[in-house]
Amino acid sequence: MILPDSLLELADDRSAAGEQARSLHPDVFRALAEGGVLRGWVAEEFGGRAATIVEVLADIEAVSVADGAAGWSVMIGNTTALNSHRLPTEWAELIYRDPLGCTGGFGMPAAIGTVVDGGIRVTGRWSWGSGTNHCTFIGGGVRIVDEAGESARTPDGASTPFVYFDPDQIELLDTWQVVGLKGTASTDYSAADAFVPSGRWTQLVGNEPLIDTTLGRFPFFSALACGVAAVTIGLGVRAIEEVIVLGERKFAGSSTALANRAPAQADLAMAIANVGQARSYLHDSVNRVWDQIAEGGEAADDQRVELRIAAAAAAQRSVEAVDLCYHAVGGAAIFESSPLQRVFRDVHVAITHGMINPRILEPLGRFHFGLPTNTQLF
Repeated sequence: MILPDSLLELADDRSAAGEQARSLHPDVFRALAEGGVLRGWVAEEFGGRAATIVEVLADIEAVSVADGAAGWSVMIGNTTALNSHRLPTEWAELIYRDPLGCTGGFGMPAAIGTVVDGGIRVTGRWSWGSGTNHCTFIGGGVRIVDEAGESARTPDGASTPFVYFDPDQIELLDTWQVVGLKGTASTDYSAADAFVPSGRWTQLVGNEPLIDTTLGRFPFFSALACGVAAVTIGLGVRAIEEVIVLGERKFAGSSTALANRAPAQADLAMAIANVGQARSYLHDSVNRVWDQIAEGGEAADDQRVELRIAAAAAAQRSVEAVDLCYHAVGGAAIFESSPLQRVFRDVHVAITHGMINPRILEPLGRFHFGLPTNTQLF
């Protein structure tokens, strides 16, 4: 979708306030929710846009140009919304029908759940709860155990479900004191003996979609990785824009405008190339897998690997672009009045995400050497 300039300008204008509050500004969240930007991957059956993967990646990038934290929130809201295709209908209807609803949470099974009459009871703590303070339902990965603490399953066969909590079942912990992406409110959160009714969960790994569409069959973790990469691309675009704006300035100690300095010219050109290559490779890889799924196929292991390589490479190229821009400007970039310092901090936090961190390249390269590789989380 084409996002209105007014929304992007609002996200930019409120970014400093969001950083200070360590949370997305309420005005920005309201604008994103009312504009349907958080529901791009909600199934059409529940009132969502059911947009293509690339369409939502473009939304994430555009918002990230305005504010990385807001773009990150769009990414989280949309990736968790992919579960609308996998949840039992009654729960998907409850959670995702609300046109102003939003979900988020940490997928790895960090908490413990035990089966009880009518559902499960969950106790535990999760990290990286991006945007949980504005979610209408909060998710978290859970490991099911029996009375002896041994691995078990729910009656429907789930061993590590991603379960959905009402916000009043969750305690948000004040742990988000960080260097970048401050406005994402990615704090730790916990549950204490919280009851989750039967079926208000889904397996993120190995669970067939109940709504059989191209979007529903697209690999969940691949979409998540690509979404994180789209945030970094947007930050790369913003860094380039800031350098161009500063082009006519003459900085202390120099009588030559930035635009007339050969090193700055070369750095800008390379940054533009990095961002362009990142976006092109990412979108091309996504579109090829999308087309195959649309024709009735599935994403094979080699395609999942390619998607993860494309996402990790896009993030690295974007970080390089931001670094080139940051250093091209020099000392002027370190002041809080410069958006470049925020972009620099945000992108270096973004690339620590496990879906795109450079460490993910090791198993991806291992796969291409023909060595045994666990592709379950690709």
